[in-house]
Amino acid sequence: MQEKAVKPDIILEMGAILQHDAESYAIAPHIPGGFIDVAAFKKLVEVAEKYKAAALKLTAGQRIAVIGIREEDLEAVWRDLDMPIGYAIGLCVRMVKFCPGTTYCRYGKQDAMGLGIKLDELYHGYPLPAKFKIGVSGCENGCAAPLVKEIGLRGTPGGWTLTAGGTCGAKPRFGDLIAEGLNDDEAEDMVARIIRFFESCDWAKRIRLGRVIDKMGPEEFKKAILVQ
Repeated sequence: MQEKAVKPDIILEMGAILQHDAESYAIAPHIPGGFIDVAAFKKLVEVAEKYKAAALKLTAGQRIAVIGIREEDLEAVWRDLDMPIGYAIGLCVRMVKFCPGTTYCRYGKQDAMGLGIKLDELYHGYPLPAKFKIGVSGCENGCAAPLVKEIGLRGTPGGWTLTAGGTCGAKPRFGDLIAEGLNDDEAEDMVARIIRFFESCDWAKRIRLGRVIDKMGPEEFKKAILVQ
């Protein structure tokens, strides 16, 4: 079968991902932290049924992907859902993954939901030289996998521990320790500094933050973000 030409506007504006059949698409509405109220969840199911989606998929990015949407239905699906696009593709902050923290989890040491939602509001979809992920875990169990995110935050009784440069994929890398004992405001400020630094790295097009740190060295990276 000849591969179908993918329209750039379909990918960028509608967050649609061409599927293996080269004909249908998957979309992933944004669901911060994976928390969705009953009414929104019901609507998601109803829209998937209306447009004869092939499946619903719970993703690693705390989204619910709707799989098997026809190209001609994409605009109508988004209109009926009335939900923001989840940036599962593109050179941007693709996710701010966070756990229930002290809101619901008995192991929580810090408010992962509070900080996670704030970071999500600030940075989800924020354009950067390469794809970028943030993980916020309320305790050192690390359920949001912070050590393999570009920015990782783990809650301890003494505050937040922040790591940078983590990644999964074909060449996994644990994040480097950047700071410990941060309060919420300090953690937010450090995240902003790292993102501003990476945003300024024009030479790092499509190079993940961890590889940037490898090139310059962890200590030089720490110095660079402190002057941001």
